[in-house]
Amino acid sequence: MDELWSPPGAAAAAAIRVVCERLLADAETLTDAITASAAEAQGDPAILADAALHAEDRELNRSDLVQWLTSNIQHPGGRVEPYVSPRTSAYIGDLVSRGIAPEFAAGWRAALGVAWRRWIDECLAVIDDREALAQVLDVSAHSLVQYALDSVSILREVSLASAMGNAGAEALAMIQLIASGTPMTPDLAEERLSYRLERNHVALVLWVDDPAFGDALDELIGRLRAGRPGRPMLVARASAASRWVWLSGPDLPDDAHLESAVLEADSVHASVGRRARGLEGFRSSYQDALAGQALLTRLGADRRFTAYASVELVDSLTKDRASAARFVSNTLGPLADADRSLRQALLTYVQCGFSTTRAAARLYLHRNTVERRVSKADELSIVKVEDNPVHVSAALLVLDLVPDILAPSTSSAS
Repeated sequence: MDELWSPPGAAAAAAIRVVCERLLADAETLTDAITASAAEAQGDPAILADAALHAEDRELNRSDLVQWLTSNIQHPGGRVEPYVSPRTSAYIGDLVSRGIAPEFAAGWRAALGVAWRRWIDECLAVIDDREALAQVLDVSAHSLVQYALDSVSILREVSLASAMGNAGAEALAMIQLIASGTPMTPDLAEERLSYRLERNHVALVLWVDDPAFGDALDELIGRLRAGRPGRPMLVARASAASRWVWLSGPDLPDDAHLESAVLEADSVHASVGRRARGLEGFRSSYQDALAGQALLTRLGADRRFTAYASVELVDSLTKDRASAARFVSNTLGPLADADRSLRQALLTYVQCGFSTTRAAARLYLHRNTVERRVSKADELSIVKVEDNPVHVSAALLVLDLVPDILAPSTSSAS
């Protein structure tokens, strides 16, 4: 690419390499900070509400960060050419197909603010020579700003190219309207979706952590379809890494059947909503499934299948991993680190209406064994089950969902 400013001297170039290497070592933390700021500036709730899209947005930011840092290690202070990977193109195509148009320029302005402040801090930490520092800040400012301008231009070109070949956008747009609560008649929605709404529905959000495994999603959908021949099913390609699925009819599969199908699929995660009827049921079940996906993503849970009805209380109590960890620690205390069988016995005991007989039957244990485990678990717990069973069961559910919730984070450990 054309150079629009003079290259740095030897001392400044060496300093740029050092700073870039330091930031590369902390790329994940910086990516999180950039993503949070850019997402807020872009102001598109559709991306924040969809965990798969939000993950791809973060990956795009990480890719941009690594591209600029590695390029400046090779050519300090130079103009950096944006790299549009196949994953980036797929993500932009997903946004276009759903009618999502983020304010890329606003996001880049916010990202630059975060990146520039961190860049200055690192420069001040490693550069003692005032003349070299001035030169580093001068050329790196040119390089960062030009990279942002070039990147926004490239993203707009990719968006336009995706729009020219978009397919299925009308159905996806209708799903977005239904989800947002836009008033409409069922007849209009059915016409656009080619799917009857005046029946019972259950919605699933299926996703993979890496879009490279996207074929596993379609293979699972094929098995679900084959297992219900002639039954209505609506599938929307939400992104390269996720699918939205609605099953309908009088004989909807139960959660156990869906879980079994999902666990047979390699690398696929699923969140399922409640069963409900009509246009409102189509919307509410979908919103449940999305909320379940968002819960698992923000808490870093590795669970492959989740029914939102079973984790809704956890969702309402834990809006981020740190607060969830505090809640578990403050509620369970030593019980959180005790043998899992104690926690399982206590949780089952509460779920069975404080009946040791029913809990024993569910756990396939002798009643006396359950009584001993429940007593020991309650003794270890800070909050006693008889004082606040709701908090105790919720904390146990969080720990069951994310067993390592109390483990030190990577950033705090370093």
